Amino acid sequence: QVQLVESGGGLVQAGGSPRLSCALSGRTFSSYSMGWFLQAPGKEREFVAAINRSGGITNYADSVKGRFTISRDNAKNTVYLQMNGLKPEDTAVYYCAARPYNWGKFDYWGQGTQVTVSS
Repeated sequence: QVQLVESGGGLVQAGGSPRLSCALSGRTFSSYSMGWFLQAPGKEREFVAAINRSGGITNYADSVKGRFTISRDNAKNTVYLQMNGLKPEDTAVYYCAARPYNWGKFDYWGQGTQVTVSS
């Protein structure tokens, strides 16, 4: 059974650059492509970024392109989301997700980590 645990959230000042981490356990990490999603208060969950199994291909939501970077370390079973230039509207719960292919829906989800950006 795949388990995902996020960390790295918290209260951040506008313009800050936190890094979120998500550790996968229970299965071989390199067999899964990974993604980050966010859910802002009162809104539906939305896509942020994804990375393929080897780490060679990434894609981003337009809202974060140029500010956020997704990466992975297959030796550490961890995916990261480097967030730069945070804005108050980036405030949300950020979720890590995994899927066994480089496409399709994400099957496994973490519990989420809150990121609150103060102005």
